[in-house]
Amino acid sequence: MKLATQIEAIFYIKGRPLSIEEIYAYLYQQGSESSKISAENRALVEDALIELMNDYAHRDSALEISETEAGYSLQLKNEYGYLLKELVPAELGKGALRTLAAVAIKNPILQTELIDLRGSSAYQQVSELVKLGFIRKREQADGRSYWLEVTNKFHQYFEISNMAIS
Repeated sequence: MKLATQIEAIFYIKGRPLSIEEIYAYLYQQGSESSKISAENRALVEDALIELMNDYAHRDSALEISETEAGYSLQLKNEYGYLLKELVPAELGKGALRTLAAVAIKNPILQTELIDLRGSSAYQQVSELVKLGFIRKREQADGRSYWLEVTNKFHQYFEISNMAIS
């Protein structure tokens, strides 16, 4: 098995930038600790990285091997960045996820009730979740609050059937 191919597998599995020391440690099953490696072993890893970078540079691929301050990584080429906005919603913080979970469990829930449960920071989280399309707001017919409910995008993204949660 080629060293470059093993490194490609490590990048795919780890999904984050890795230093040469980390790559070496994973290759030789020494865990993820950044340990000192010999100049000879460093050169082996660097040569395999160059081979892998050249391979990606010469194939018709949406991916590339990139070197950043954080290390080397397998990433999407810049020209395909427009797909990220459509296909991968922004990561939600822990607070927004908890707010989304509260809305999903109570579905629908009055915004005032949600604020009582989650605190005033939920106002900003609701705004973010509406903007991302995970929840929608409906005016309350006989009050000043809003009804909040999850959308089809929520069900699709989290792969939850559309049946009511009670």
